[in-house]
Amino acid sequence: MSNGAIDLLKAMISRPSFSREEGELVDFLEKAWRQDGQKVCRKGNNLWLVAPEFDAVRPTILLNSHIDTVKPVAGWTKHPFTATEGDGGKIYGLGSNDAGASVVALYETFRILGKRRQPYNLIFLASCEEEVSGRGGAESALADLPRIDFAVVGEPTDMQPAVAEKGLLVLDCTATGKAGHAARNEGINAITEAFKAVEWFHTYQFPKQSGLLGQVKMTVTMIHAGTQHNVIPDACTFTADIRTNEFYSNQEIYEEVKRLAGCEVKPRSLRLNSSRTDVLHPFVQRALAMGKKPFGSPTLSDQAVMNFPSVKIGPGDSARSHTADEYILAGEISGAVDEYVRLLDGLQLGGQK
Repeated sequence: MSNGAIDLLKAMISRPSFSREEGELVDFLEKAWRQDGQKVCRKGNNLWLVAPEFDAVRPTILLNSHIDTVKPVAGWTKHPFTATEGDGGKIYGLGSNDAGASVVALYETFRILGKRRQPYNLIFLASCEEEVSGRGGAESALADLPRIDFAVVGEPTDMQPAVAEKGLLVLDCTATGKAGHAARNEGINAITEAFKAVEWFHTYQFPKQSGLLGQVKMTVTMIHAGTQHNVIPDACTFTADIRTNEFYSNQEIYEEVKRLAGCEVKPRSLRLNSSRTDVLHPFVQRALAMGKKPFGSPTLSDQAVMNFPSVKIGPGDSARSHTADEYILAGEISGAVDEYVRLLDGLQLGGQK
């Protein structure tokens, strides 16, 4: 691999691209890829490229990763928007690991595979708003793309294939009481009512458990009540973060919580469902032949908005994401390109002749 991918990553790091604020970086990438001879399509802050000789008769594989980042946390000892090189080939910078390395590695893979005749069409999508699960990100771009048969989603997984991913359901909950004076034995304390519901969220277990993703995980993460110390609160609101497995749709989870939790529940969205790709899929089988170990991922990605088979796999370590002094190894990027090409070159999807 040439130094082009590393140089591109460094240029990406130098251009802040917080979720919904990716415009400067997108302008740069669009220009750079056009200068590289690519025909670039753009929708909002999403960019995609289609390999030559697209044929609607053939299946289509999508290569996807995201260009947005979270904001830097406290504790950085290096400048988050300056690509700083360190020992062992480390490249420090915000978004280097999550997911700039995947973006540049997948682009290089797209360039290599696009020059070879493949039994499939190939599209590369650099999407925005992934970190906030925004509707203007991959979901928006997918609406304008041809039918996709399989996707490789670039996220830091140490190049191990995540064949399943937990979904996300966020519920805003309200326990209701009756206001009264705290000095007298009157009213119904909504906080006490909320305790009962919070305890339900803490202890209830959905019966279907996944070998890859485990059980549905429910966690109350925020709570608020009261207006002043001497007033019995008549409402207590709290937020529940629910990570779903592939055996339940978010709609099914919501209906069950609404029935059993003992409080009012309102979903923020029902669209970020869990996903799973069968281990018999040709891509997964090739990964197994290369000695890779499929696993289930607890973290959300753009797989959640894909209604077709997908595998999350990319360079870097998820534990470095969203941390101070985030970094990627140059060798991880070059290794990822080599492995992506081995995984995809000549891949025959199911049903092809």
